[in-house]
Amino acid sequence: MIRPQKNRFRKLRALDGRWEFRKDPMDLGLRKGWGKGFKKDRFLPVPASWNEQAQDLWDYLGPGWYQTTFRPFSSPRGSRTFLRFGSVHYHATVWLNGLRLGSHEGGHLPFQFEVTDIPRKGMDRLVVRVEGLLRPDRVPPGNVPFHPKDAFNNQFNPPASFDFFPYCGIQREVVLYSTPKESVRDLTVSTRSDGPTGLVHVQVAAPEGSEFRMKLSGHGRPLQVEGPSPETVFRVPQAKLWAPGSPSLYGLTVERMKNGRPVDRVDLPVGIRTFEVHGEKLLLNGKPISLKGFGRHEDSPRLGRGLTDRERQKDFRNMLAVGANSYRTSHYPYSEKDLDLADRLGFLVIDETPAVGLFFRKEGLKKRLALCRQMTRDMIERDKNHPSVVMWSLANEPHSHRPAALPFFKDLASLARTLDPTRPVTLVSYLGTKEASFSFLDTVCVNRYFGWYSEPGDLAKALPRLSKDLDSMGRRFKKPVLVTEFGADAIPGSHADPPALFSEEYQAALIDGYLRIMARKPFVAGAHVWNLNDFRTAQATHRPNGMNYKGVFGRDRKPKKAVRVLKRAWKGDR
Repeated sequence: MIRPQKNRFRKLRALDGRWEFRKDPMDLGLRKGWGKGFKKDRFLPVPASWNEQAQDLWDYLGPGWYQTTFRPFSSPRGSRTFLRFGSVHYHATVWLNGLRLGSHEGGHLPFQFEVTDIPRKGMDRLVVRVEGLLRPDRVPPGNVPFHPKDAFNNQFNPPASFDFFPYCGIQREVVLYSTPKESVRDLTVSTRSDGPTGLVHVQVAAPEGSEFRMKLSGHGRPLQVEGPSPETVFRVPQAKLWAPGSPSLYGLTVERMKNGRPVDRVDLPVGIRTFEVHGEKLLLNGKPISLKGFGRHEDSPRLGRGLTDRERQKDFRNMLAVGANSYRTSHYPYSEKDLDLADRLGFLVIDETPAVGLFFRKEGLKKRLALCRQMTRDMIERDKNHPSVVMWSLANEPHSHRPAALPFFKDLASLARTLDPTRPVTLVSYLGTKEASFSFLDTVCVNRYFGWYSEPGDLAKALPRLSKDLDSMGRRFKKPVLVTEFGADAIPGSHADPPALFSEEYQAALIDGYLRIMARKPFVAGAHVWNLNDFRTAQATHRPNGMNYKGVFGRDRKPKKAVRVLKRAWKGDR
């Protein structure tokens, strides 16, 4: 999957902006033919989550209709034209000029339709029906009937089975783009080092009989290859390796040639690096590395999941300021723009599918597996060429008590390793030593809340329990252990002496205690604080104001006391 780009062979037009919108609580639009056009009730921004735009949309997850009109997209004769959505949550159906293009289920990953042959007369009209109803057979699931074997909190409103808000809408960019008819369809790049020499392996998917010209440039003399082979290896002498603190990027250009002339071109930034698991260590470019950073959410009080470039850049500046080198895309793949920043700024990313809150009762299991396979495939195909992405996570906090969980995750792990044999595969669990899937996964990723959900307010009991728990996982699995979530809610401006629950002082003390214990465990290869920023959740009695306050920065991106603890631990700042 090549991300749309603009050059002399490929055209691109963004359709973002102010779209017409109509709420459809009675679900009348399909029967009344709104796919051909409808009378709006307001305008909404795209990309954005509709839940942050108006009071009557605050908790609304039912059908909503978007439409926009635009002048016809002029593409070169003989080219193909596509309509691409970066993310629509959760279920989308799309019409162009009254013709139904198709549907897509699942948010946070792109989908597209070819529109080359759609009849056009005057202005084009694009209509999208979106709904985000919470159902047990969806991924992530919602409205899950209670069962004592599954540890769901069924008291959220809306009834999500996960602890963040189920935002709806067109939440990432919408673009029209064209490619030559016989184009470069895909690129797969993998890298490693051989002493001071970097190796860049390039595989091109293109029509049979194609010829290519490939060039790798940057940090020295450009390297160039020409010929019919769709596969080549560039040997880069004295390669500048990509790493946190020195995220060196090379420029790869692939041209499809015909009669000695280029007829298509694709450009891709490339970072030369190796990342592997060796015993209880994570190795970056052959040297042990510890992941320091955060769980995050795409969340803002104005646009929900539709972060602006300014908000995204602010988050990265804050992570750099405290000395972080990594983050996890909890609990869904983030925007491609986010990974672009990670590539350029040198962050190691655990890329996670939207499979949060999975359960393994028989009802709906087959569909949930099919959706998880689709999402795993789509995530890897979209993100495989980002040097920042170092690990695939198949799920967050699955309810893995039932026997069906083990073959479920064996299937997904096999798929991930087939699609990308170069990266470790993991999942994030709250079960610790009882998570059977850790036996065949590459790393152990656990979420731990001693001192908050258990032993609340009592760090004297919580911290020794954490130490003992980590030791048990180290002994059993003999793999790198990453604590992918730990923290405590701190309402901004709430203070207590001595530290008490919900105060900034208690959050800082808990994080400090966790970091000190993990630093003494050589098998602990990563620590991700939950969370970078406060974020919106569904309403619940344990979620004041419908918010999760575990951010070390507020939702407004202002720091709490815990930031000083992290700077001291990760940067040595006093």
